[in-house]
Amino acid sequence: MEQETLANLFEPFFTTKDVDKGTGLGLATVYGIVKQNDGFINIYSEPGQGSIFRIYLPRYLAATESPEKKNSDKFNQKGTETILLVEDEPSILKMTRMMLERTGYTVLAAGTPEEAIALAREHAGEIHLLMTDVVMPGMNGRDLARNLLSLYPNLNLLFMSGYTANLIAHHGVLDEGVQFIQKPFAKQDLVIKVREVLDEVKELNR
Repeated sequence: MEQETLANLFEPFFTTKDVDKGTGLGLATVYGIVKQNDGFINIYSEPGQGSIFRIYLPRYLAATESPEKKNSDKFNQKGTETILLVEDEPSILKMTRMMLERTGYTVLAAGTPEEAIALAREHAGEIHLLMTDVVMPGMNGRDLARNLLSLYPNLNLLFMSGYTANLIAHHGVLDEGVQFIQKPFAKQDLVIKVREVLDEVKELNR
């Protein structure tokens, strides 16, 4: 890579691909994950020669404290609601669907916003939660949510991304204050967050 590309390599939404061919969040997501874990990335690259990425992370020391009982109770609580899950990365879609289904939720899984809209229109019952990636080809998560709210006015929303909610809101892709979970997430974090979003709405409707 030339110096100009290297200088912007980890910038969100920077891409050398054509329009609609890439979001520029791939390496930016990697950078965010590494930095959140107190690590850093070293890059060596020359045009025509290739690139070497080295990731350095601190040694992990397992926590000895027990989880709070409140979170433990939420993690062990089974769900019965229906969730529309939208994620354009097949491996993440499959993994997240498996996590939710093993907790008791009914999951409608879609790899694109268009597929999600089709599933929502064909679904005969209620959809309680839309869990969607923020940045996807063709339509972002915010616009997808607005589209689906016309079909399901009481639809609860949970957005996910490899970047923090503040950073994405800063770029105008996500409104501040929305329910958000950052990728990658563990099953416990996912289950607790989904339960919080669903229970929060129940409290408001009482």
